[in-house]
Amino acid sequence: MIGVGTHIVECVRIARLIERHGEQFLHRVYSLKEIQYCQTCSASLQQFAAHWAAKEAVLKSLGMRRFRGLQWRDIEIQPISAGQFRVRCHGGMKEMVADLGVDKILVSLAHSRNYATAVAVSLRETS
Repeated sequence: MIGVGTHIVECVRIARLIERHGEQFLHRVYSLKEIQYCQTCSASLQQFAAHWAAKEAVLKSLGMRRFRGLQWRDIEIQPISAGQFRVRCHGGMKEMVADLGVDKILVSLAHSRNYATAVAVSLRETS
């Protein structure tokens, strides 16, 4: 295991960002697949917040505090099956993860009406 990260966010915080910045915010933070997935969920706002929390948790699991030269969309949270997600890295994040020797990032998301949370675990496979 390389690292563990967790994050919690108030759903209203993400709602305000979406309300204030609209499509510009969504396309800056989320991939097209993430937007489509979240919009199809009955609790779409909570899903957007949970995806935000997951991206933050991934950063923490890698020992990173903030992006430097990276984009939020470089971390993509993809549904696998009901309630299960996987992390896909793109662009600069993909290179950074490879440089750190990370082979896999596990992620778990949860939300209530008011809060969304996520946990991420970065792993290196051993030979």
